[in-house]
Amino acid sequence: MELTFGDRVKNAWNAFLNRESFTNRSEYSYASWTRPDRIRLTRGNERSIVTSVLNRIALDVAAINIKHCRVDDNKRFKEEINSGLNNCLTLEANIDQTARALIQDIVLTMFDEGCVAVVPVDTNVNPLQTNSYDIITLRAGKVTQWYPNSVKVLLYNDRTGNKEEIQLPKERVGIIENPLYAVMNEYNSTLQRLTRKLVLLDSIDEQSGSGKLDLIIQLPYVIKSETRKNQANERRQEIERQLAGSKYGIAYTDGTEKITQLNRPVENNLMNQIEYLTSMLYSQLGITKAILDGTANEETMLNYYSRTIEPIVATISLEFERKFITKTARSQGQTIKYFRDVFKLVPVKELAELADKFTRNEILSSNEVRGIIGYRPSNDPKADQLINSNLNHSSQEIGNMYSTQPINTIPSEKSSNETITSGNNLEELKSQNGIKNPNYQEEVFDSLNEEQKNAVYYMLDQILDDEKNRKGDNP
Repeated sequence: MELTFGDRVKNAWNAFLNRESFTNRSEYSYASWTRPDRIRLTRGNERSIVTSVLNRIALDVAAINIKHCRVDDNKRFKEEINSGLNNCLTLEANIDQTARALIQDIVLTMFDEGCVAVVPVDTNVNPLQTNSYDIITLRAGKVTQWYPNSVKVLLYNDRTGNKEEIQLPKERVGIIENPLYAVMNEYNSTLQRLTRKLVLLDSIDEQSGSGKLDLIIQLPYVIKSETRKNQANERRQEIERQLAGSKYGIAYTDGTEKITQLNRPVENNLMNQIEYLTSMLYSQLGITKAILDGTANEETMLNYYSRTIEPIVATISLEFERKFITKTARSQGQTIKYFRDVFKLVPVKELAELADKFTRNEILSSNEVRGIIGYRPSNDPKADQLINSNLNHSSQEIGNMYSTQPINTIPSEKSSNETITSGNNLEELKSQNGIKNPNYQEEVFDSLNEEQKNAVYYMLDQILDDEKNRKGDNP
């Protein structure tokens, strides 16, 4: 039953407002210099090259279309459902995020924390009291506490501008665990080991680039007494003054003094370990350098989508279907499906050949192919038909084609002249400028479209067959 405007206002539910108790909720909204709902990666990811890899995967996952749709009895796509959940998945997730931004937020949070909670913040009715509700907005949050039947989620509240903790039942929250948890989030996983090595390398670079010389000056006398120590300090300060006051950082020493520099790079295998862990991580995630720099071929991208992207998208879609679609709705054919544009990575040279194969084998119509390459649909009715235009159909096929049409569309003998000329005046074709036109029959036939020509062939075949039967040539 469709709810009226008054019922929707009366029954509307918000996860932050409809709580039994809450604390530290300011009366006025919170203002920030930066966007407060943006995800901040932890555990050192922001200081390493790992962030670029995770962001690349999140962008590719967000490029997959996830829709709330209806399927038939054979689980084939039938139609897209116009619902609030579908609006969150295809257009607007909340006041701050689009649908693709939400999916990217979900994937990045899942990679960083190992698990992410997707909370329906605004619904048309209270989901704690009924299963029949429509989702208006969705947000991704971090799970801070786990309970047997509920979870506590740190979620951004767009009404106050703060991140707040709310406790919700598990059956009303989409809890998505990283399918690559063993590779990314385990303490001794490849990603965590690589992150620690990269942080260590950054700290060594900071020390070597701090501007210190780290010199040891060996003086030509033994420093044991207090007088000798004072002389050594004066000599050190003198060299510091020379270096600080020199334009090119040059100082002089006595011939008997020896200087040793300590901040020379020490040979270690840290860089070799980082290169090894990086290649190991790429192989475990199913990606290559060519994928990151955009030079991967079609086979490499297909392997990347099937091994890395598809498990993540399937996990998100299955959790959405399990939590946000009831059993009754699933029995009616409602589901969450994801679609990838397979023509996005096809070069232009191969796209023309694929278009010919798909239309010739009656898989796609001409207008569907035009939509793929970005052209507007054609107004020709034939462009929406699954028909191979490269073949001349036989008389039997033409007869079957016209037998499925209304009787008044089949050309008759009485209206054959009107059908053939397609509304043109036959007398105008017979004479041009008052002079007899001997080629008017060929011009009439050339002015027909393909279906009209096939109809003429079909009528001629029928006339010839009747003539043979009348003469007795055909038993």
